[in-house]
Amino acid sequence: MLFHRVIKHYVIQAGDNQGAGATEDWNLRGKQPTSVKHEAFMLGTSKGKHTNKGFDLFITTAPIPDLNEKLIVFGRVVKGEDVVQEIEEVDTDEHYKPKVSIGILDVTLKQKI
Repeated sequence: MLFHRVIKHYVIQAGDNQGAGATEDWNLRGKQPTSVKHEAFMLGTSKGKHTNKGFDLFITTAPIPDLNEKLIVFGRVVKGEDVVQEIEEVDTDEHYKPKVSIGILDVTLKQKI
């Protein structure tokens, strides 16, 4: 899953917004989780309808309260904040697209009980 938008002090965005199916397993299905605060290092997805096979993953890099109505927060980065900060520092074009390919190779999701 490649990062296709990096906006410093705001958010980094990865995903398959073309609906190619590469991230089908990431889609939220069924009941939507209750959104939590948009602090730094929160994981979220768009509140838009997920009828296609596309999916966008957002990782906030700063507290962003204006995203409360736009994103569903479903987790937080608990290990690797330094990696998020490194991604935030890459060179981008005028549309915030990274000039080099950066992607997620592996991720572990854990449910806090």
